Amino acid sequence: MTKPIISRESYAARIWRKTRQGPGVSFAFAWVGLLIFAAVFAPFLANSMPLLMSKNGVISSPVLQYLSVEDVWILLSFMLVILLYRLPFSPGQRILLFLLCSAVIGALAYLYVKPPVLVIYDDFRSSAYQEVDWRLMPPAPYAPIDYLRDLGSKGLEAPFASAGHLHLMGTEENGADVLSRMIHACRISLSIGLIASGIALAIGIVVGGLMGYFSGMVDMLGMRLVEIFEDIPTLFLLLTFVAFFGRSLYMMMVIIGVTSWSGYARYVRTEFLKLRKQDYVQAAVAGGLPLSSILFRHMLPNGVAPLLVAVSFGVAGAILAEATLSFLGLGVVDAPSWGQMLDQAVKSSSFNWWMAVFPGGAIFMTVFAYNLIGEAFRDAIDPKLLDKAEDQA
Repeated sequence: MTKPIISRESYAARIWRKTRQGPGVSFAFAWVGLLIFAAVFAPFLANSMPLLMSKNGVISSPVLQYLSVEDVWILLSFMLVILLYRLPFSPGQRILLFLLCSAVIGALAYLYVKPPVLVIYDDFRSSAYQEVDWRLMPPAPYAPIDYLRDLGSKGLEAPFASAGHLHLMGTEENGADVLSRMIHACRISLSIGLIASGIALAIGIVVGGLMGYFSGMVDMLGMRLVEIFEDIPTLFLLLTFVAFFGRSLYMMMVIIGVTSWSGYARYVRTEFLKLRKQDYVQAAVAGGLPLSSILFRHMLPNGVAPLLVAVSFGVAGAILAEATLSFLGLGVVDAPSWGQMLDQAVKSSSFNWWMAVFPGGAIFMTVFAYNLIGEAFRDAIDPKLLDKAEDQA
């Protein structure tokens, strides 16, 4: 008689393994990874400045000299994520350390990073930057707000239409390179998706956790609050705030986050209602542990799986909301956005196909990728599908 095989794989590791086996999820993770890479290294991928150059034997890096506070913060925060991933901390400790260290990095960058206030991109095509020993340009040698006035740009031009100047995705209405703007627009889409979902997740966990743990009157009042926020039309609220206070990316993040937490609260409430009677929770209560420890240290890790599904769909929804607002001409002004570029496809008398295909395709692929990831997580945590797969194995 053979001994039964006892798996020592943790629940989180099993969910992650099952998720990666989902159909198309490898493509989804690859696409999101490509977006993250483009967002983090955007100044080095698309810029009018040389990455490195040598003049009279002196090597310099104009790109590093012109890095903004945002560029430095994103680069160092990305390196911090990699470092924390390699350190032996729990997920909760990693998140807290990341938030703390990221805030310190942002403050130091704001104090010490002082790039030139005025950047004239035409100067980087002058003789001072052309007559050098050698220079290394980015893959897309145009900045997102370099309108190529010195090159006689005619505004909207199809790919490869400019003689002597290669624009793989054409140019937009002001003459800027579309490929460069596509790369830098990844920051808008990822930041509004992740930060807005993070705000909604934080509110939803706290409110849902309190409802599920206490139930009774707290649960009833909490559910009425959830129903109120579910009835708020997010898009129209965004339009109202834009009309009164102007266009701001941070305002969009806050509004989308504050109006999107009700779904997360329902998930957490349902899980906590099931977990509150478990023996380990009762032991934690009998041991006199504080409420925050019971809710977030003991109960939340055991009920977090359904949230992964909701978060992936929530990120996709936030990206669509920003793209819709930008398409209506009410998005961010001083930064490139996919929705903003999509709006230019139908602005002139003719249909500008490249302004529809490339930004529209990026929006579609990003939302599609997050939906694939969400469905893969949902299938991985579904006990019926999990038992069925194990029986077939």
